[in-house]
Amino acid sequence: MAAPRIVGIDATTWWNDRGYGRFTREIVSALAARDEGFRYVLFADREPDASLPPGVEVQVIPTRRTLEQSAVGEGARSPLDLLALGRGVARMRWDLLFFPSVYSYYPVPRRGACVLAIHDAIPERHPELVFPTRRNRMLWRAKMTLALRQATRVMTVSEASARDIAALLGVSRERIDVVSEGADVRFRRLEERDAVASVVGRYGLGAERPYLVYVGGLNPHKNLLGLLRALLVAKAEELALAVVGDTSGQGFYDNVAELRAFVDARPELARRVVFTGFVPDADLVALYNGALAFVSPSLGEGFGLPALEAMACGLPVLASDRGSLPEVVGEAGLFFDPEQPDAIARVIDALALEPARRQELAGAARRRAASFSWERGAREAEACFRRALGEAAP
Repeated sequence: MAAPRIVGIDATTWWNDRGYGRFTREIVSALAARDEGFRYVLFADREPDASLPPGVEVQVIPTRRTLEQSAVGEGARSPLDLLALGRGVARMRWDLLFFPSVYSYYPVPRRGACVLAIHDAIPERHPELVFPTRRNRMLWRAKMTLALRQATRVMTVSEASARDIAALLGVSRERIDVVSEGADVRFRRLEERDAVASVVGRYGLGAERPYLVYVGGLNPHKNLLGLLRALLVAKAEELALAVVGDTSGQGFYDNVAELRAFVDARPELARRVVFTGFVPDADLVALYNGALAFVSPSLGEGFGLPALEAMACGLPVLASDRGSLPEVVGEAGLFFDPEQPDAIARVIDALALEPARRQELAGAARRRAASFSWERGAREAEACFRRALGEAAP
């Protein structure tokens, strides 16, 4: 029997609380649970903790600052830390190197098979909404250029992203593999309605008022300002909105101050909009279960995992018709032009004022969510690894 192939995985995004981090944790855990001829070694920039999956080896490469401490807002990793990571990984044993996100990429001075995950081409499509400075934009372009030179194959998470990567980054479609995401089993319909109401109340959302829920980053390209404008003209005037996401300003470039100022200046919104800040998964499941629908007004998504998690909880989705959202949500949602607040308002009203339609979409949401899984994603990732290594499928 042939010895297992060693896949070295950049794990510096493991502790990230955004989509990159969740993708890394979920796909690596699903891969580690399989026994299909691969062994996994994680390369981390901090000491491992209990969140790391069993069955994987961890190699810590010391840096002056972790990824989370440096590559946020207008910041970037230092050249010395990039050099330390690249040299450290080059000295390790691996047959294939896997970066679960180009966000955390660093050059590795060693030839070998490499799979690079690019979740979307939003920075290329909307650079003015993603990068706070011209310097950040230039650094991103330089990193992407180096990463694509090193990559044997590119992994992404939707057909929409694959098309964008091919069109905007010039990557041949034959070099791109699509790997599915999934909703963790904890995202499900809860029958304990009193417990749901208790959690909802803790976040300032009264059980007597229906609410929409948004979950994700509070960044300009997420188009939350467009959603707030839509709420002003929607006929469902008592409908509240829970905006779930980090408001600390310590993460990626955001427009939290602009959003808060917009709400505070309009009393009709101030009584309806709640910024919850970061919410742990246990509470997030309850917030999904208490909501009328999930809403995503984004100008672009690579996959849209919060929408899928909401669907697994039985929530209909109101979504932008851009990027991957129509592909992921399918028959479980209603779609709108995100640049037209009136169009967003019409879709909100269509769901809020039509209970029968809402029930139909809720049933479709659970069925649709069940067709996605991390186990499926792990199978697809292994196929990508084999293509990068020049091996045939078993």
